[in-house]
Amino acid sequence: MTVELTMPQATATRERTGEPSVNRTVNRTGERTVNKTVFGAGEGNRTGEGTAAPRAGDAVRRAELAAFLRSRRERITPEQVGLPRGSRRRTPGLRREEVAHLAAVGVTWYTWIEQARDIQVSPQVLDAVARALLLDRAERRHLFALAGAVDPLPGTECTGVPRELLQILHQLAPFPAVVQNSRFDILAYNSTYGQLHCGLDALPEEDRNCMWLAFTHPEYRASMGDPDSTVRLMAAKFRASMAEHVAEPAWKALVARLSEASPEFRGIWARHEVVRPVIGTKVVRNAKVGTLELSATSLWTGPNPGPKLLSYTPVDETSRERLERLQELANAQG
Repeated sequence: MTVELTMPQATATRERTGEPSVNRTVNRTGERTVNKTVFGAGEGNRTGEGTAAPRAGDAVRRAELAAFLRSRRERITPEQVGLPRGSRRRTPGLRREEVAHLAAVGVTWYTWIEQARDIQVSPQVLDAVARALLLDRAERRHLFALAGAVDPLPGTECTGVPRELLQILHQLAPFPAVVQNSRFDILAYNSTYGQLHCGLDALPEEDRNCMWLAFTHPEYRASMGDPDSTVRLMAAKFRASMAEHVAEPAWKALVARLSEASPEFRGIWARHEVVRPVIGTKVVRNAKVGTLELSATSLWTGPNPGPKLLSYTPVDETSRERLERLQELANAQG
């Protein structure tokens, strides 16, 4: 006979974070046994009752998956994913808890995967881990194959900004250049672009989005040549891009955040306007160097409509001189 020790609060906490719950029982001899319930895509209780025996090779596959995840985690620097390095970091790459945080899963749960524990992993969680680890298409396919799961978004590129592209960005200065995705997130930029509309370095990571800045940041808004028409055009481009991402949490979260912060955005968004992306001349009213007329060039860095490199060249000599002055100011601040 066993007496079960119930822990409803602990169990509820683990379910919210995605960690497997553990039911602990104590028998009369004082021994403690553990029955694991694994949370995944459609998995139920896996205490061993009424389930098939493990397939041959499962342990080998789990070990390979664990080793693969560790290798991918250790190659990523904190700076690549917007995390501070700190002065006491000894772990190469990211820590396990950092990957868990980026993927929004439980730390214990992710640790058990890297320990090759016998747990099931849902495709949705694998997708989150793939994005957190910046896996490219081949690596993502390998991850799902090792986990024995079907990729819900085959062909997805999860990579961040490669070091080579960062070098190109810096070499383009004093011409402003930025890597931006279809959600208007600012993924990387050079020193000139960092001062073009406002001081991007001083902004928190979650605010480095052109849509958010256009509707909520006074200095960014003031730098636009024609703010009213520009934000309306941006919202139309954003809605057109969102058609392929309507169910994705990051897109829905940005719309919700903008709707709460900006009555203007709510009004424009309710019009359901869409427009295809166009590239042309950009007028920027920089508070430090004056008005700039720039010609925009867009280069896709991966499968359309993935991230793109936007660079801006001066239309006239005055704009060129002012860009050079802007870069000098940026370098002085750096």
